[in-house]
Amino acid sequence: MPTAKTPENPRAWYLVDAEGQILGRMCARVARVLMGKHKPAWAPHLDVGDFVVITNAKKIAVTGRKMTDKTYYAHSGYPGGLKAANLQRMLMKHPEKVIYHAIWGMLPHNRLGRQMLRKLKVYAGPEHPHQAQQPQPLEFNH
Repeated sequence: MPTAKTPENPRAWYLVDAEGQILGRMCARVARVLMGKHKPAWAPHLDVGDFVVITNAKKIAVTGRKMTDKTYYAHSGYPGGLKAANLQRMLMKHPEKVIYHAIWGMLPHNRLGRQMLRKLKVYAGPEHPHQAQQPQPLEFNH
């Protein structure tokens, strides 16, 4: 069975408006598109996924008490350098990092996964600089 090759599968651009979307459910759908699992030519050792542009990252929704209970950690590498921030603070300071972090957890943790993550473009507000690529809206099946 022949495997997919990049020239045979041109990459599409999709646009997702994150306003009101539940974080985990939206990110799971986006991760599938970045990996290319929505295509019949998907192969686990190839990056056949498409580009995804996410806008309005600061307006995502979460269920339960995640706004105050979900904690993100970062360490500087120095003793005592552990920083912790809850989801509410991360959405105020760096809303893009919340979505990057959620999607990175759903991708393979190797070189191929990092290559897939580079096709993700996240913006806090409604504007994005990718109009020239004519991104199509990504439909979610609720």
